[in-house]
Amino acid sequence: MRLSTLLPALGCLACALAAARTRADDVPPADPRACTAITADAERLACYDRAMGRAAPTAHSPLKTPPVRSPTPQTLDDQLRYARAEPLQAPTAPLSLLDSRWELSPQSKLGPFHVRAYKPVYLLPAFYTSRTNQTPSSPASGHTVARTEGLDKLESKFQLSLKTKIWQGMFGDNGDLWMGYTQTSHWQVYNSDISRPFRETNYEPEAILAFRTNYDVFGWKGRLLGVGFDHQSNGRADPLSRSWNRVVFDLGLEREGWTLMLRPWIRVPESRRNDDNPDIADYLGRGDLLLVHDWGSGHELAVMLRHSLRGGDRSHGAVQVDWAFPIHNELRGHVQIFSGYGESLIDYNHRATYLGLGVSMLEWY
Repeated sequence: MRLSTLLPALGCLACALAAARTRADDVPPADPRACTAITADAERLACYDRAMGRAAPTAHSPLKTPPVRSPTPQTLDDQLRYARAEPLQAPTAPLSLLDSRWELSPQSKLGPFHVRAYKPVYLLPAFYTSRTNQTPSSPASGHTVARTEGLDKLESKFQLSLKTKIWQGMFGDNGDLWMGYTQTSHWQVYNSDISRPFRETNYEPEAILAFRTNYDVFGWKGRLLGVGFDHQSNGRADPLSRSWNRVVFDLGLEREGWTLMLRPWIRVPESRRNDDNPDIADYLGRGDLLLVHDWGSGHELAVMLRHSLRGGDRSHGAVQVDWAFPIHNELRGHVQIFSGYGESLIDYNHRATYLGLGVSMLEWY
């Protein structure tokens, strides 16, 4: 399935679901900490107002004095009214990573159509590889480059990634449907000999159905169970076309300062005529593991492990390490190291080591 046919279908799905459901975003979140993950300032302020039971002032509605509070609230309703009369304060403690990104607990629900961070958003002006892929190849007929592309080892890389919920509470108070989009680009910006082209851009739209869970395994708390459809392609013509579709399962666990995501997947089969890369699962794997640790001072470490889950000549994998550290306010420095197969789709069967240096605007935490 090509990106050009997938995106309109996903758009139609979003419109149909939005028209068929009651707007859950009219219900305010029970916990103002749920508002911290919203990236837009105006939406975040409106979320705080709803959470505290306040109407935003307008030119025709003057500010009102908070109601007089009972000195000793006794019932739950009295306690809620007492809390809502308090001045708005900053959250005392951050939500966990899975709650802040997936709105799992009832206290973190914000309703649909709030654009949120998904995967990290970064810019790496310096992205160096130990070995360029001058003649990309694939076993598919007509998918091998015969002439050297003239690529430099040094380029730049950036990633954009956002998501939004389009249906909250598909099964009572659980089961939220999300749409996500991630774009990763490699730019030969320093290569004037070939007019500084974008060497590779990978497009990845997703649909994810996420459920809240609650169990403990060896000190880890299971919080997320999800299943989704993932399309990834580079949008290029033969011989450089690469693409695949997957059904991805998400299993999320966490403990204080740590988050563990397990993602096994099954490739959706394609006909031999339409398959750009029939052996891609033996290189980009059949699952990955992501471990994220936050030190609470702006420093964050993420480690990704991926493997084909096969032996012998079909045994291939990769590891990626990302370190983010504070620079100023929300701006962080970002260091990325990748080693193995499949740093991008065009390089799915190419092994190399990469080192990237730059800045990030949004990380996992």
